[in-house]
Amino acid sequence: MIVDIFIPCHIDQFRPDTGFAMVKILEKVGCTVHYNPEQTCCGKPAFDAGFWDDAKSIGDKFIREFLNDRYIVAPSDACVGFIRHRYQELFHNSVLHNEFKQVQKNLFELTDFLINVLRIGNLEARFPESAVLLESCSGPRAGNSASNARTLLKKVKELRLLELPGSSVCCGFGGPFSVKFDQLSSSMAAAKLDAVLESGATHIIGTEYSCLMHLDAYIRKHQLPIRVVHIAEVLVSGWND
Repeated sequence: MIVDIFIPCHIDQFRPDTGFAMVKILEKVGCTVHYNPEQTCCGKPAFDAGFWDDAKSIGDKFIREFLNDRYIVAPSDACVGFIRHRYQELFHNSVLHNEFKQVQKNLFELTDFLINVLRIGNLEARFPESAVLLESCSGPRAGNSASNARTLLKKVKELRLLELPGSSVCCGFGGPFSVKFDQLSSSMAAAKLDAVLESGATHIIGTEYSCLMHLDAYIRKHQLPIRVVHIAEVLVSGWND
């Protein structure tokens, strides 16, 4: 099976290892991976900031870069959820109406693709750490990634997955929200990390790197004994042991 991959701009710029990990996973399960180097962004940052015309222009470019009938896989709840649900507002009854519908149908968040398309729940990973799962607010819009992630993480050897009280409560990122309301955003991150420390976990695993990046900034500033990691990187860990 040939699959296209979409690497969101924030992962491309700040955590390319997540993208490389996703490629390793897809190749391990028998997929041939195709990457279009012209890809940039889905348009979500512009849309969230209120620049809908700019978001539509970026989305137009995105749609034209994936004009085929292959699956598109991305390691991001936020981008997948945005394209699945907000492109309707940007492209309904437009000249790209049929094309955006095709992209919406083909696009999957990584864990959703593994569990619900390929029916693969065990990647033989090993991650000897204690961790909690961070549930992103966009997860339900991207195919219930929290449930999919738990299914995959239960099969990771030596991982001690702990429960995080209020796991579905927002971490405080929210794109432009964290800039416009920085003090509130920081307070929400502090509350989330207090809960992580209470759980005894040393790692936070997530399916959305923008949320992890937000928490990691607070962790580094306050020198907390916690590390963040995208689930794709967990699922490739231990393969060379």
